[in-house]
Amino acid sequence: MLLRGFLSIFLNAVALIAVAELFDSFYLDGFGTALLASVILAILNIIVKPILIILTLPITIVSLGFFLFVINAITLMLTQGLMGDSFEISGFGTAIIAAIIISIINLVLNRLVKDTLRA
Repeated sequence: MLLRGFLSIFLNAVALIAVAELFDSFYLDGFGTALLASVILAILNIIVKPILIILTLPITIVSLGFFLFVINAITLMLTQGLMGDSFEISGFGTAIIAAIIISIINLVLNRLVKDTLRA
């Protein structure tokens, strides 16, 4: 269980680095910063994200769940605010696009790792 948590944080850091390579408006200082951002993001996802989901449940239902990407973007922006100059996102639009891409990359990486561990 603990190993899976560390692996999830590591894979999320890889996804953050991948997004930083794709966009000039998404800046990370390095892989260590990505790991720290991944830990902070995990903590925010445990504490803040459920509260945001409950508060925005009606709009999330009406949007068929797509509003969850906005919530993910908010947690990314909060992470950026806590990290300072080592992690910068230039705008909320970039954060939404980054949240979508990070979700897709995490999905692919987690499936690859899950399939590799089963074999």
